[in-house]
Amino acid sequence: MTGEPDGPEDRLRRFATIWSRAVFPVTSTSLTRPELEQQLLPLARRLSDALKARTFDAAAGQTVGVALVAAHCTDPEALSRSLDCVDAYLVLYCGEDGPQEALRTRSARLQHAMAAGYAGALRERTLAEQEAISQAALNARSTVAEALHASEARFRAVFEGAAIGIGIADLEGNILQVNGALLRMFGGSEQGVRGRKVPEWTHPEDAPQVWRLYEELVRGEREHYHVEKAFYRPDGTALWTNLTVSLLRDADGRPQYQLALMEDTTERRLLNLRLRYEATHDALTGLPNRTLFFERLEKAVSAGNDQRFGLCYLDLDGFKTINDSLGHAAGDRLLVEVADRLQSCATAPGEMVARLGGDEFVALTTGPDTEREVDALADRIMNALVTPVRIDGRELTVRGSIGIVEGPAGERGPAEVLRSADITMYRAKSAGGNRFELADPEADARAITRHGLTTALPAALDRGEFFIEYQPLVHLGDGSVHGAEALVRWLHPQHGVLGPDRFIPLAEHTGLIVPLGRWVLEQSVRQARQWQERHSDAGPLRINVNLSPCQLTHPGLVQDTVDILEREGLDAEALCLEVTESALIGADDDLLKPLRRLAEMGVDIALDDFGTGYSNLANLRRLPVSILKLDRSFTQGMQQFPADPVDLKIVEGIVSLAHSLDLAVTVEGVETGAQAEQLRILGCDTAQGWYYARPGPPERLHELALVDATG
Repeated sequence: MTGEPDGPEDRLRRFATIWSRAVFPVTSTSLTRPELEQQLLPLARRLSDALKARTFDAAAGQTVGVALVAAHCTDPEALSRSLDCVDAYLVLYCGEDGPQEALRTRSARLQHAMAAGYAGALRERTLAEQEAISQAALNARSTVAEALHASEARFRAVFEGAAIGIGIADLEGNILQVNGALLRMFGGSEQGVRGRKVPEWTHPEDAPQVWRLYEELVRGEREHYHVEKAFYRPDGTALWTNLTVSLLRDADGRPQYQLALMEDTTERRLLNLRLRYEATHDALTGLPNRTLFFERLEKAVSAGNDQRFGLCYLDLDGFKTINDSLGHAAGDRLLVEVADRLQSCATAPGEMVARLGGDEFVALTTGPDTEREVDALADRIMNALVTPVRIDGRELTVRGSIGIVEGPAGERGPAEVLRSADITMYRAKSAGGNRFELADPEADARAITRHGLTTALPAALDRGEFFIEYQPLVHLGDGSVHGAEALVRWLHPQHGVLGPDRFIPLAEHTGLIVPLGRWVLEQSVRQARQWQERHSDAGPLRINVNLSPCQLTHPGLVQDTVDILEREGLDAEALCLEVTESALIGADDDLLKPLRRLAEMGVDIALDDFGTGYSNLANLRRLPVSILKLDRSFTQGMQQFPADPVDLKIVEGIVSLAHSLDLAVTVEGVETGAQAEQLRILGCDTAQGWYYARPGPPERLHELALVDATG
């Protein structure tokens, strides 16, 4: 044993072995079973070649059927066992890696051709035997009669014992003989079968070519054909068959009879239809599912002739709350009721409703005027949801958000259409829900870009696509550089440099803000250490680093900060962590505890964007902050002269309050000299803004600090 897989020839021999074992017990022959196997091997090879041929050749199957008769396999059971063997093992051993469904269809057609060839050869053999008997009648009349009887008996045994229906008719369509299997297919009444001509067996499901092929055969222009055909039984039910019709010629080659072989496929067809239905419909609601909907949508968006389509993408508002509070059984009953209501909204031609999954449904309309129809469809859906649903004695209010996409066919694919509808639906939900919105290409583009940035974030940190710019913090008293705020940027391969407003919310949503924030802190502390080493004579330069709300709740915040400071050799007093005022509104002691620990170590805590969170000023006493960063909205009125007196009073009051609490005040967004001077007069401590310098590389701060040191 080499361990290598069997080759095609080995598998072919195995198939021939199985075949010989199946038919040997019912074959009247003096051959041994191995000798019979050698006779069947070329027949197996012929079937294998026909199975894998580019085009189907029924002659191969017919030749095999004829050869079986020639090998004395004339017992009815021999044909039945041969067909069973081909059906079970031909594709398995000879199909190799080809498309299984197509190979099984080809195998079935070969079986019909084998049966046709077998029946024709057996009949010709019978006729030949009859002719031989007639020729010998003058010398051995009794022997001829006995042989004739035996020959006819063998043919009759095959004819009656066959598992498939067999019928013989003349060329005018008169049915001459039918076997028991065919009678059973049609209810068992021979009168009901033989009393009708073949052309009368029409059915509405007949393919257009069925009767064209029949006419060609009875005219002698075709030897056989194979079709799937339905018949009516006497009780009106449908009988589906695989039908093979072959032309039988006389000794001179003239068309004489037609032979029909029928396999009852009704149960198989019903099973396939059932499986198809289950595969394309939602088990809970009975609506078409995602698979069937995509088939319909693909047809709708690819149709021509000035056709349009409209799509409503519905998601129920607050459905999770119902599932969580009342249980999934109640949620399922609600979905069934919603499905029934939606189906009643889409009854016009070209309209359909489907369930995509969960509480998401879609309604599709097609035609030349969908611009108006899709709005009407959305209105009907919203109105259908108004009436509460009663479940287990409770009345449940149903609300939904709908995204609408409408347009001409041929411009977008189904996936793009559904994505646009999904984005639009979430836009309606974000606007409060219980409404519908029309698709907006610009909004779609922003959402797609946002999604692309979200998925690219994790790899961007690993690839080193982030960098930090620094904006100086200037002491308003003497104009010296006090330090700098670290501002992270993303150098995106496609979108260029992105500011933190484009990706920080996404990082917070995905949880990447924790490793990203740790990286920013590490890089900034290292940079602050380098500044101190290069400009020790300019005084200590402080570094301000922003903390997001997610970082505040991360259990490793304090330890990470301590580790970074110690590893880089920077004193805690040179670090300031900025926290937005909104993040600390209503903060409990557990949230404030890590900030207090950092403050006790000497790290300054700055309350960023002060004045935008509408917090109680009395809370300042309990927060571990040492710096207030005044939001730029309070100082914009100071950019022009004279300054807004209201703004002056507000800033003056905040500065006075901060200083009374031993808090320093930093102002953001300083853009003019007049603004800077006014803030100095009001007593603000430090400032930052474009008036001093825009955010830039760390070398810029080197230069500014050097200028301050040299005067």
